[in-house]
Amino acid sequence: MAPSPDKHYQARILERRDLSPDLWIVRIDPGGPFEFRAGQYATLGVEHEGKRIERAYSIVSSPYEESLEFFVELVPQGGLTPDLFKLKKSDTLLCRKIAKGRFTLDLRSGRKHHLLVSTVTGIAPFVSYVRTLYRDWKKTDSPLPGDHKLYCLQGASRSWEFGYREELERYSNEAPWFKYVATVSRPWEDLDWNGETGRVDDLLRKYADEWSLRAEETTGYLCGHPVMVENGRGILERAGWKKDALFEEVYFQQAKGGTDGTG
Repeated sequence: MAPSPDKHYQARILERRDLSPDLWIVRIDPGGPFEFRAGQYATLGVEHEGKRIERAYSIVSSPYEESLEFFVELVPQGGLTPDLFKLKKSDTLLCRKIAKGRFTLDLRSGRKHHLLVSTVTGIAPFVSYVRTLYRDWKKTDSPLPGDHKLYCLQGASRSWEFGYREELERYSNEAPWFKYVATVSRPWEDLDWNGETGRVDDLLRKYADEWSLRAEETTGYLCGHPVMVENGRGILERAGWKKDALFEEVYFQQAKGGTDGTG
């Protein structure tokens, strides 16, 4: 089945960086003009045995960047990631021309604080938020971030699954409007880790209190593993967050014992 020329670009891989046997970062040239807002996703695809397989992947890069960056987890029985995993630099794939998704930064409600909670690859849209706001912050003529402040809590089983920890810590150290904490849930498998430990949802109340985040002033964003999203939603709702102040993006997990992925 040939891709529809009016709906797809022929994208090309510019760079690939493997973090672990099942996690990698890939940067692509989408193949043509590609407009999106921080937090949206692109639909990538491949031709496999005469069939086109497509999945949505949150964009890590900022709209200010020319290439598109993705943080991908291999789902061994997934429909697409086993084929994506085989692709190397200069290989091609399909990219739909239009970005989609509503998991964008809430700038309309009047709430100025933003609590970002993720597992592993669920950090992708949050990196896009922060890269974009950081660029705006550096421009003298931009009104953003203004009074908006972002607080990011990311969980993983082991520290090598974070992908963007050093970058986010750098922003956190420089920008007064951003805080970031990474937590490892299996520290016994990562003996060199000396940071926060525990599941990210178990630490949610601790850091919401530590950062003095009040429900009426804060939008919550939950992204990644469906169990974390469900637990996190319950914790924040019990703490007073209303449904319209909670945004969710679930990364469906098919493989047991993995982290999170879209397949």
